[in-house]
Amino acid sequence: MNKIFNYETWNEIREVLPGLILSVIVAIISKVLAIWLPQLGGATIAILLGIVLGNLYFKQGFLAKGTKFSESRLLEYSVVLLGFTVTFQTLGEVGINGVAYIILMMCTVIFTAYTVGKKLGFSEQMSLMMAGGNAVCGSSAIGAIAPVIHAKEDEKGQIITLVNLQGTVMMLTLPFLGIALFGSDLLSKSALLGGTLQSVGQVVAGASLVNAETVQYAMLFKITRIIFLVFVVYFFGRKVRKQTPDTEQTGKQKKFFIPWYVLAFLVFCILNSFVDLPSVFDNAAHGISTWFETTALAAIGLRLDFRRFIKEGPKFLLYGLSVGVVQTVAALLFITILHI
Repeated sequence: MNKIFNYETWNEIREVLPGLILSVIVAIISKVLAIWLPQLGGATIAILLGIVLGNLYFKQGFLAKGTKFSESRLLEYSVVLLGFTVTFQTLGEVGINGVAYIILMMCTVIFTAYTVGKKLGFSEQMSLMMAGGNAVCGSSAIGAIAPVIHAKEDEKGQIITLVNLQGTVMMLTLPFLGIALFGSDLLSKSALLGGTLQSVGQVVAGASLVNAETVQYAMLFKITRIIFLVFVVYFFGRKVRKQTPDTEQTGKQKKFFIPWYVLAFLVFCILNSFVDLPSVFDNAAHGISTWFETTALAAIGLRLDFRRFIKEGPKFLLYGLSVGVVQTVAALLFITILHI
């Protein structure tokens, strides 16, 4: 039995390795390129480079299992490790108005992305992933939401690509908009960037275009959004489950539908909030999580059939543009109303 198990396990590993190794190589190249292109960041470069390489050179079938493993598993592990980088005490640092701002922003973005998505003819799953990805933390949020709402792999890849491309445009424009509108007001600029940009990397890169202090405060707003990830996943899961026909729910109603990695994220977040962990945990978790996410994004790019994406291009472009504009306008409005 052990021999059979070992043989089968080794076979599975051999099938996964080529695609996994390719994804890691693309991630390493992206990290190196990010040294000279810090405005883009390793995550965005990884998915763009993956798309180019995957559509031009790496379409071989033997890579599929490894790139799928990199895409799904590594994003899950990235979500878990985020728990070591956030605490509930963060809420106190942004203040009551700051928390109210984040909640209003998340509700506005979720409603807008979901409504616009349905109007444009996108599926329930794609609309929810677009909503969660923009409202919370980009690829990590989409990775957490996708299994709960039973999203298809190609749908997840398309939405992650759209969210990252949209985030890249906003990352390169919002810092200058913030400087033009808010001048030296540190908190307002930080709220604009930390409350809108999709991924942690984009928040850091965008805020870096202003100054180091803006990076620190923008991250406070960003981390507050991440804390709400568990609640977004929970309510999205309930929404989809309620819409599932009774025949499909037979024998499944008693299953706990929040993924293990979202629960692990919450556990580590609580632990980090009430136990003074050594800084090595935060630093290591952040570094490893970043590598996992970059590798997963490289795999997503490698797996994405760009011809299909281009075929639906105008609709995707309109979707991203609509959500991005509403996100920006809402942020400016709420910052003004709440005097942040």
